[in-house]
Amino acid sequence: MILRYKVLSRHARVFQSMTGLRVPEFDELFQDVRPGHEQAYRQHLEVQRQQRCQPPRVRAIGGGPAFGLEARDQVLLCVVWLRQYPAHEVLAYLFGTSDSTVSRLLQRVLPVLEQSGRDTMRRPDPGRHQHRTLDDLLRDTPQLAVLIDSFEQRVQRPRSGSDSGSDSGSDSGSDSGSDSGSDAAKKSKKDVFYSGKKKQHTLKSQVTVNEVSGQIVDVAQSVPGPTADRTLLEESGLLGRLPAGVGAIGDLAYLGMAELHRQGLAATPRRKPRGKERPPEDVAYNRALARRRIPVEHSIGKLRRYQSLTQMDRHHRQKHTARVCAVAGLVNRQIKHRHPALFA
Repeated sequence: MILRYKVLSRHARVFQSMTGLRVPEFDELFQDVRPGHEQAYRQHLEVQRQQRCQPPRVRAIGGGPAFGLEARDQVLLCVVWLRQYPAHEVLAYLFGTSDSTVSRLLQRVLPVLEQSGRDTMRRPDPGRHQHRTLDDLLRDTPQLAVLIDSFEQRVQRPRSGSDSGSDSGSDSGSDSGSDSGSDAAKKSKKDVFYSGKKKQHTLKSQVTVNEVSGQIVDVAQSVPGPTADRTLLEESGLLGRLPAGVGAIGDLAYLGMAELHRQGLAATPRRKPRGKERPPEDVAYNRALARRRIPVEHSIGKLRRYQSLTQMDRHHRQKHTARVCAVAGLVNRQIKHRHPALFA
């Protein structure tokens, strides 16, 4: 039981290493998610009542034996799981509970942290004084823009009979005993998540970052790793949701995305001409644009410090988007508390 809040909060550096948050940041997080956590618990009790065909509750919630983990420790358990990604048995041992309790708590608390993460996402406001003086090399790029990029996480290899969508279902079926379909069809089902870039099965997540503050402003639905970045951008509909006057900047994977922006406010690096040397002005332009994209690389780096988004996914691609959103909320809180000048 060494990871209870009462004990862990006395050791600030250990607390930050285990959660990624300082103690005051976690305290603010808990106060923000507490109403949602209580509502999720009430819904959990109502579902149990209906499953057991019990009459409507008469007495107020609170009777019976006390919880093994109070609400603050339940949220702490979920944040530690996102940061360290231990097996449920290990987490249960550290918190002095059972692995089945850990599973139930994660199912109940993760959606609350996901919603909290989405609540921290705010798109840039063109009306605020966020405009920058651009380098002459970048005079044709949007003055105020969001930065778009993606990352991939390794997942377990799907079985031949599994569904091809992310965040849904579990791996049903088996590799043997099936004579239906051709070998090519079986291979396509198995390798729908196989990324040629990473040489492994992956899920891809698109992240959008505020260029000025570095805060994450949007997370797209996770998709199979082979999905092209521009295809994911188009499917997410992000550029159609941006406020008027806010552009977008991406790498070469988003080449031509200005066509997707309603005002054409988008910029990507310049490609090397086929069969020719790259012009010096293009080299200088691409270098300047790469410097402008640094905040999105830093923000993705902060996301990937949470092992639930770095280690191989052990949950058969279920609730992957929820994990990314929950971690994005934690990263946004870090940025807001540690760099207040960016939000002045």
